[in-house]
Amino acid sequence: MFPAYFQRMARYNRWANGLIYDAAAKIPDEAYRRDVGAFFGSVHGTLNHLLAADRIWLKRLTGEGEAPARLDAVLFDDFGALRDARETEDERLLAWTGRLSPEDFERDFSYRNMAGEIFANPLDLILGHVFNHQTHHRGQAHAIVGHLGFEPPSMDLVYFGRQG
Repeated sequence: MFPAYFQRMARYNRWANGLIYDAAAKIPDEAYRRDVGAFFGSVHGTLNHLLAADRIWLKRLTGEGEAPARLDAVLFDDFGALRDARETEDERLLAWTGRLSPEDFERDFSYRNMAGEIFANPLDLILGHVFNHQTHHRGQAHAIVGHLGFEPPSMDLVYFGRQG
């Protein structure tokens, strides 16, 4: 059950990220970057945070790729470059979850947090966190889009499931 579930969540993640980026692309640059008091300030800051966090987790999980030193790192100032990097990261996550087997979920996964402390958690908990974190901050970006007066997309998991 676990591999198929997380593969589906990776597909959902890619789909939902595409929708929030489509919505963000319609916002004038000044508004897109406007600090509205959200945790990462703006739509731009929030989308950068999501990419940074996924890069950190994928580096931990795969041993490959870049991992920023800070969760608030602005990895890309240009929207197009940020979107391209997001799409690449979504494909990496999709490919990696596609290689998981049931046996991968029978062990704890050890990693270092941002402070360098070592932790071990079951893989399903870690992946659950990765996708929950994405949903949480995509929701913040969704709220900012609406706050700015633009149409936020419908990104519910059941909508994705209805796509077939």
